[in-house]
This record gives sequence, structure tokens and C-alpha cells, in this order.
Amino acid sequence: MMKNIEEEFDVEVIKAELGDDAGKGRVVAIVGRPNVGKSAIFNRLAGKRISIVHAERGVTRDRVMREVEWGDNKFELIDTGGICSVDRETTKNRIEAGIHAQVDAAMEDAAVIILVVDVETGVVPLDEEVAAFMRRSGIPIFIAVNKCDNAERDENCDDFRRFGISIFPVSALHNRGIAELMEQVVKELPDVENVTIENPLKVAIVGRPNVGKSSYINRLLRSDRVIVSDIAGTTRDSIDIPFMLGHGKQARHYLLMDTAGIRRIGKIDNSVERFSRFRAEKSIRNADIVVLVLDAVQRPTAQDKKIAAMILEAGKGCMILVNKWDLEEETQRKYGPEIQRLMPFMGHIPVVFASALSGYNIKKSVEMIDYISSQTQADLPTGVLNRTIEEACERVHPPTKQGRSLNIYYATQVGKTPLRIRLFVNNSKIVTMEYRRYLTRILREKFGLEGAPVQLQFRSKIKDADNMTVRKKAKS
Repeated sequence: MMKNIEEEFDVEVIKAELGDDAGKGRVVAIVGRPNVGKSAIFNRLAGKRISIVHAERGVTRDRVMREVEWGDNKFELIDTGGICSVDRETTKNRIEAGIHAQVDAAMEDAAVIILVVDVETGVVPLDEEVAAFMRRSGIPIFIAVNKCDNAERDENCDDFRRFGISIFPVSALHNRGIAELMEQVVKELPDVENVTIENPLKVAIVGRPNVGKSSYINRLLRSDRVIVSDIAGTTRDSIDIPFMLGHGKQARHYLLMDTAGIRRIGKIDNSVERFSRFRAEKSIRNADIVVLVLDAVQRPTAQDKKIAAMILEAGKGCMILVNKWDLEEETQRKYGPEIQRLMPFMGHIPVVFASALSGYNIKKSVEMIDYISSQTQADLPTGVLNRTIEEACERVHPPTKQGRSLNIYYATQVGKTPLRIRLFVNNSKIVTMEYRRYLTRILREKFGLEGAPVQLQFRSKIKDADNMTVRKKAKS
């Protein structure tokens, strides 16, 4: 079970050791009671995100966070889950504790909060309790009075003015008033440094020889800058091409790297090809995102599997591009299981079926690259992260060893590309590979993280393998 960190560790010491002194990020949290339309507003704002196709059928993503673009602004949107009703016979402290448990996780990292209420039910006591609790936090708050489907209903919003918070009549169903609300929300978001301007994200295009890597780049850039030939092995070296996606200060900058085809080692018969393979492998290690190009006509091969494993081992974000789809009569429904059968370890990797020749789905592949980059660069809010881990521990109890159970006290993100999550526990030696995989799967279900590598680092009071120690809290 997940325990209170105060019982074992000094959270301030941990934050100091991790350098956790940054301000609020560009995070917007949506809170509210059930059935007020909170999820509808979340989906309305996040609805522009492209649909995701996985090789593994039946993969669901019940996420709590999305990257959202509004005009030139990019930010993380958090869905906190409905604040349930409380027993009115309980004490005032119990009511506040119940509210606190639901919204505190979001408030810990959110720069702006949207409180959703229902114009049809009007003001209810729980809305007042939530509004009062959040107002004391000092975080900018906006009230979205949902289900204002027409101007006549706007008049019923006046009762919510007693909260002392700016109100906006909206209708998630009809997309009414959302623009006015978000215009004010984005003004309150902090400016953060766009690190991709000085350090562009590197995207490596890799695959076997003659699968269409260079043709894909030419179609992508609408340029003949890269030589294209039907003779395998034309591209002998890596070529770096800068490009940008998005607009304004939050636009992401990229460096596209074309590489030579990666042959099976047994097929390499000269020093030039050996050097080309070395440069391609180096490109994978240096990349932030890797696009693995497969040939739709030849079907997935054992060499494709080896390249995929190379990407996974390097801890890189990844997209699978199935090229030459215009020449393939099989359906995506049949091809996907072929990838899953050969590469079951790539089940979390998005798959795009495209044609460099006709241009089919090339735009979608660009959107997918940008989406995966947002996943590899995601800031997982500490409060929501710990809530997710706690729920996972309640659902499946942590393992035991020699009569001792694994206790997880605290979790925090310590790095990106790959996403590194550090979990402070009573004894890291109790952690099993099965439970590690389980927690990783839960994090993917909650946060999405398609195409993004996730590494869990377990740290305990005793000295771990990397000689890092966490000091116990000094007791007064």
C-alpha cells in the first residue's frame, strides 16, 4: 500500500536533492461535481488531438491529461475526476477533508483552475465548499457555468457571482462561450522557456534498406533535397534537416535525420556499409524520437523486430510508419496484428499507415510526430501522479518478500526523453518485474504516453545500486 511519506522520509529533503524548486508549469486543471459536464468540456478542449492507432487491438487510454493547443498556446489539461457528494451530517472538518482529497492533487501543479458548475441545478452547497477551498489557494480560478445552451440561460448564472470568481456561461455540447473562457485562461498561464528553440528535438528516420525512408522525407518536406533511388543502399550517411511545427512561442523545433538502411550484420560485406550501419545506430542513440519505417508489401520481418528492439533499448520515443500502403490490398485490421505478433513489446507505439508516393496520411504522420514529442516532453503533475500510483496500489497490492510488503511513499518525475519516474519505497529489492510492468501500464492508461518510453526508478532508505540514499526525516 502507498503510505504517507512523512512517516519515513523528509519530502523537503527529497525535493532539495532532486532540484524540485521550479514554479508552476503551463497546466490547467478542470474540477467539478459529477454530471455537470466537466468531461464534456475536457473533451471539447482536447478534441483536436488526432486519433491514435496501435498495433495491439483493444488498447484503451483512460487518460487524465492531454496536451492542448489553443491558438498559439500549448498547455497541459488535467481532468481531476468528479468531486463526489459528502455526508452533510459529518463535521465541517470532514467536509473540507473530502473536498481537499479530490482537488489537492490538481492544485499542487496547476497554474489555472476551471471550476465547472451546472446552470440547470444552480448553486449547490458542494460548489460553494469547493470554490471557497480553491479561492484560498491563490491560484487563478474561472467558473465555467455549463449547459448555457442559449442566451436565455445566461441570466441564470447570476447566482454563481456570490463565489467572488469570474464566471463564463458556456455550453460544451454546442461549443458556446468556450472561446471567451479560454481567452482569459491562457492569459494566466506562465511563460516557460521553449527548450526546443536552442535544442531542437531530433527525429531519426530508420528502417531496412529500400523501405522508402528517403521518399518519405522528400514527401514530408516537399523537397528533393534527399536523393531517392530504387537501388538499396543509396543513402550512405545521416542527413540533418531542420523544420518546425506549430506557431508562436510554443512552436516545437525539430531536426530530421535521414539514415542509411540497417541491414542484417551477416549481409554487410564492405567497410562503407559497416560505417553506414554504425551511423544509423548512432542516430538512434542521439535521437529523441525515432520513426521506424516498415514496408507494407513485404510485411514485418525479423530485421524489423531487431531494429524495433534497438529503439526500445535506447529508450527513445517511437512511431511506426507503414509505407507503400497504396500498393497493399490488405486492410489495416489485418496488418496491425502482424506487427503485434512480431513485436509485442511495441504495443504502446502508435502506427501510421501511409504512402510516400501518393501522399496518403503524410500530414497525419507529421501530427503524430508532434504528438509523440509532447508525450516524451510531458510534465506529469506530482499530485496527479501520486494519486494514480495510490489507486494502482489499492487495485493490486504491491508484492511481498520474506514477510515484508513493498510500501510506496512518494513518486515524482525526474527526467524526460525517456520519462523517468522516481518512486521512494521502504525497500527497492522487493520490487518485482511484474509489478514494475503493472505500474508502467497504469501510468500509460492514465496519462496516455503513446510512443514515449517510461522508466521507473525505485529508491529506498537503504543504499541502492547507484549509491543514492534518501535520508530519514529527523524526529523532533
